[in-house]
Amino acid sequence: MLQQNLFTFLLKGEKTVHFAGTQVSIKPHQFVMLAAGNCLMSEKIAAKDADYHSILIFFDSKLLSDFYTRHFSLLAKQAKQSDNHPFLLFEKDEFLVNFTRSLDCMLTGDNSIHPHLQKVKLEELFLYLAIHYPEQIQQIRNMSYEANEDLIVRQAVTSHIDSNITVEELAFLCNMSLSSFKRKFARIYGNSPNKWLLEKRMERAAKMLRQDNRKASEIYYELGYENLSSFIQSFKQIYGLTPKQYQLSD
Repeated sequence: MLQQNLFTFLLKGEKTVHFAGTQVSIKPHQFVMLAAGNCLMSEKIAAKDADYHSILIFFDSKLLSDFYTRHFSLLAKQAKQSDNHPFLLFEKDEFLVNFTRSLDCMLTGDNSIHPHLQKVKLEELFLYLAIHYPEQIQQIRNMSYEANEDLIVRQAVTSHIDSNITVEELAFLCNMSLSSFKRKFARIYGNSPNKWLLEKRMERAAKMLRQDNRKASEIYYELGYENLSSFIQSFKQIYGLTPKQYQLSD
């Protein structure tokens, strides 16, 4: 999971980033901005007779928010409707080619770029994109806001996946209304939170029954059920079998 926003500049080779349901391929004449909060996997392919070479710039949403605050008048133009992809792909023009070269020159050998200079270079990039790609820079802002909320939901769900937490409690932890949480959860996980949590709870129950060889009467309270019959009903709803039948099946 990407914890921060990211610009990836490719100098040699090719890169493909896979997201849920989509992917983007990047070549040396392009660069891409990826939003935080997204689960992804990338493939790096070296060019023929050459090494793979890229530069990554990570930045948090606070830095981006500060840029928008300071340059509000420049960014007043409204963005077009986003295509809802968690990335933006740019073609390098002459300025951006030279910008990438300047970064590469600073990173030659074992050199590292001073933190103050890092901020100056990122500011330079943001300003150039704001002037020449105003609609895309607004999309970066929207992606950043949405990704932050997605990350909050994912972290809350992941950290409580083995507990008996309710949907209402998860919404509270995310500082969201119940309806907002349910909408965001359904968009991220493709299921309602109640059904998703039930499936995960029953997966945990199945492991206890099959691998740990425990009885339903021993685990129902541990899984958040006040009585055995309610637990058996929920288990049968997911697996089509009672806990006992599930233990005896192959």
